[in-house]
Amino acid sequence: MLQAYELAADAFTSTAAERAAEPESFWARRIANPTGLGAVFGAFEGEELVGTVALEFSARPKTKHKGHVIGMYVAPQARGTGAGRALAAAVIAHASAREGLLLLNLTVTEGNAPAGHLYRSVGFQEFGVEPMAILTPTGFKAKIHMWLPLQQGFRCSSSARVTDL
Repeated sequence: MLQAYELAADAFTSTAAERAAEPESFWARRIANPTGLGAVFGAFEGEELVGTVALEFSARPKTKHKGHVIGMYVAPQARGTGAGRALAAAVIAHASAREGLLLLNLTVTEGNAPAGHLYRSVGFQEFGVEPMAILTPTGFKAKIHMWLPLQQGFRCSSSARVTDL
């Protein structure tokens, strides 16, 4: 889904050019997750991949209680269909099942109101703002830091089919 880096350039720290330059093995390794320190999920409409999100874990003793949500993207034609909510639910469910994982964190680029709304609606809370976090063609943008303490009982209703990639 390289289109994500082009169509939602400000949402990602990596540029489209950086990601396009990655060899196919980079993406295959990321999905295969040989280290067990992550998971990638895809939302599908029929056979079409319309959304992705990844979850990264730390092996470091002082940070292994945290998971980091990265790379959330839903294609324009699938926005408003519940695909984003289904991806968020899949990440939360997967993280909740991981022994010792106590919280998730993520960042949202300032101005990305739909993403912020989605994350707040599934329980994420803001805890800080990093000014001048990324430099875009239109200037610097801040990153809003959010976290979610993992709890039992999160439910999501959506018709989108989400698959662990």
